[in-house]
Amino acid sequence: MAKGTVRYWAAAKAAAGAAEEPYDAETLAEALDAVRDRHPGELVRVLLRCSFLVDGDPVGTRGHETVRLAEGGTVEVLPPFAGG
Repeated sequence: MAKGTVRYWAAAKAAAGAAEEPYDAETLAEALDAVRDRHPGELVRVLLRCSFLVDGDPVGTRGHETVRLAEGGTVEVLPPFAGG
C-alpha cells in the first residue's frame, strides 16, 4: 500500500473538518472509500460533486479504480468553485 496525503479544499475541507489527512491505498478508489468510512455524512455528499488531482494531474473521467497512487503522493479534493 502506498502512503500519502489527501488534501481537502473549500466545502470538502469544511465537511471533513480537516485540511488534510493521510491515505494508505493503492488506488484513488481505495483512498476515497477510506475517506467515506472515516467521514460519513456531509463529506460523502460533497465528494459526489468533486474533481480530483493526483500528484498535480487531473483525474478527469478516468475510473477511480484505475488511478494508481504513489508513495508520498497527494490527492487534492476540489469541490466546484463559484465565480467568474
